[in-house]
This record gives sequence, structure tokens and C-alpha cells, in this order.
Amino acid sequence: MKYVLIAGFAALMICLTSQAADKTLIKTDQQGERAMDQQMLVPAGQGAVPGVSVCQFGAKGDGVTDDTDAIQAAINHVSGKGGGRILFPYTRTGYRIARPAVEAVDGRPCRGQLYIPFKPGWDKANIAFEGEMPCSLLYTYQVRDATPTYGGVTEFTNMPCANTFLFSDWKAPEERDPTARPWALLATVEGDLYAGKFGCQQVSIRNMEFRVPLDTEKMYPTTSAVNLQNAGRVNIQDSQFCLDKNIGDGKLGKELQANPCHVVGLMTSGDQNDDQILRNVAVQGFRYGFVLGEHVHADYLYVHNCEEGIVFHDSSHLSVIDFIVAQHNTRIITTTRNKLFGHHKGVCNVSFGYVNLEAGDGTKPAVSVLQHGVYDPENRLRGTLRWHTPWGRKEFPVEGAKNLKVSQYPD
Repeated sequence: MKYVLIAGFAALMICLTSQAADKTLIKTDQQGERAMDQQMLVPAGQGAVPGVSVCQFGAKGDGVTDDTDAIQAAINHVSGKGGGRILFPYTRTGYRIARPAVEAVDGRPCRGQLYIPFKPGWDKANIAFEGEMPCSLLYTYQVRDATPTYGGVTEFTNMPCANTFLFSDWKAPEERDPTARPWALLATVEGDLYAGKFGCQQVSIRNMEFRVPLDTEKMYPTTSAVNLQNAGRVNIQDSQFCLDKNIGDGKLGKELQANPCHVVGLMTSGDQNDDQILRNVAVQGFRYGFVLGEHVHADYLYVHNCEEGIVFHDSSHLSVIDFIVAQHNTRIITTTRNKLFGHHKGVCNVSFGYVNLEAGDGTKPAVSVLQHGVYDPENRLRGTLRWHTPWGRKEFPVEGAKNLKVSQYPD
């Protein structure tokens, strides 16, 4: 008889079982990796959803328990069998990731609190992370003070909990070398395949939110959210990469500051990759929002409160971004000026459909007021772009970009 793993809402019930019951649901195999107990399997065709739940490995999602080891065990299990889907049942309190990032795994660069491992033969693994429902995108991108409009005074702690989210409360060391690998909540481990040194074939993320800590003294994050530079392909849908607090507090007089650290919301695959698909994806609060290369097709990107919203290092093969909503970013679209995160610089063939923007003049954080719509001083971008703003400053400042045709919508 064929079997599949219980998932979805059934997995949520597993999260709520007693501690004694939990011990019967997880066992350790001879290789020291956690494996599923047979009693957790049900016959195929009886309403089960294919996949493995993090709760089956001991994750609680109560916002207090450190779920790092449990989630890593689920990732190791799926990686070891060649791929599969890892399910995260929704909880209002989220999954806490507290363990410090590891510098390397088996001698290979990592810098992730959670990581997708590499072993010889594992470079074909196809791994999916999936939350229970599509993310509700967009948190407040202005710091409103004691004379509030639009819903009240901004405070650090009044963030919604409407999404399935992982949150880190580990503050990474400050990395000020732009060429160094970033410290991240989730990372791929460096492999051997092609120029991108891919260690797994594909990583998919769907219906997930990743939150990293905002240091409320320094007023910037030191941890990146997700680094997939060593995945050959990526597919990201209905997901968000952001901070664990709002970008300021009107009562305390605090707002996001310029970040001296090189941190990124979402970094996709390195050079010689294959398809890079992003649909309905948001980043907020990082020095770099998205760091991208070739073969990208994105059809709705939200970018808020980033110093550089969408950054291309190279794109010899054509990339296409259909629609961008960019609210309160210092620079919306840029190209790298160095080997950022180890990526080489190259020509960037990119077709941008439309950029809908708000400049942020007269609002807080001051660091998020628009300076450049496009910043490409080496003229590496080749393609087209149309921009629109519904109110405020009717301009889209461009530095360089002599090979990019930029026009306003409507004409």
C-alpha cells in the first residue's frame, strides 16, 4: 500500500498533541537523522496532502520555543530523500528561530540560521517551503507621530500577525564588507555546480513570511532574510521578507536609519542559473531589497523602505519584471558597483514593465525619501521602463542608464 504524510490542518493537530505523544511521533535513524514514525502515515487517497509538516519534527510555532532544530531536521529529511514539500501550519505567534547562524557546513560557506545542506549527489534536490495561506503584503511604510491619520500612531509592536511567519531574534554580527556572504535567517549552502556554485536544484517558497530583528538602538537590521544564491532555480510566490517590528515608533521618536551593513531581503540564484520566478513578493526595511541575476520573471514586486530596492548584478539572459510597486525607497532600481555578495558584474538585459511609486517627500523615515528611480552609473542596464506616480513629486531621477529607455506613464 502506498502512503503519504499527513499535512495541512492534520499537521496542526500534531502540534497540539501532548509532549508524551510527540515522543512517539519522531524517531532517529541509524544515520542520526530524524525520520517519520510509521504511525504518522496514512493510505494515499484518503484526504491526505503530500508533504511533511515541521510539527512532525517537534516545531511548536508558539513564539517562545526555539524551533530552529526542529525545522532544520525537516529540511535535512527532505534534502536527504531528494526533495519534497515542508509545510508550516499557521499560528498567530510564529516560529521562533533563535540559534546563531553557522559560518560553514562541512567546510562549505553557509552563514544561515537555517540552511539547505549540500552533499555529493544532493545538488538535484527540489525543496519547497509552504505556509498555510497566501501572505497579506505591505506593512506601514511611514512613521506617524502623535497627530495621526491613517490608523493611528506607528509603534514598533503593532504589526499584524495575519501570515504564516518565521522570525529570528538573533542579531548577526555587522558585516560591512560588500563582497562577503550575508548572515541570513535561511541560506543555501555553497555547492559545486556551475559559476553560481549551486548546491541544490530548486528552492520554492510559497505563502511564507520571514522576519529579521530590527535593532531598536541602531535602527537598522544586521541579519538578512533569505539567501538562495546557491540554488539553481527559485520559485517564490505570495511571500514577504521584512523586519520583526515596524520601521519606527512615533511615540519614541525613532525611525529607520541608513544601514552600514550589507543585508538583503531576498537574494536569488547566482550566475548560470535557470528559471527565477517571483509572483506577488514583498521586501521591506533592508539595505538591498531584492538582489537578482538572469532568467528572472517577476509579475508583482512590492518594495518598501529599502536603500536599494531591486539590484541586478548581471543578466546576460533576458530578465522581465512586469510590475513594481515601490513606496519610499532611496533608490528603486540599481546595478552593483562591486562584487556584491561575491557576484560578478555584467551587462543587465532587463525589461521593466511599469514602476508605480511614491517618493516619500515630507514623511518619515527620512532615509526612505526617493533620490533615484534608476541608479546605473556604469550604464549596464539594457531595456525599457515606464514609471507612474499618482501624487507628489512628478519625477523619476535617473543616474547613468544610457542604455535603458525610460518614459513616464501616461505619455
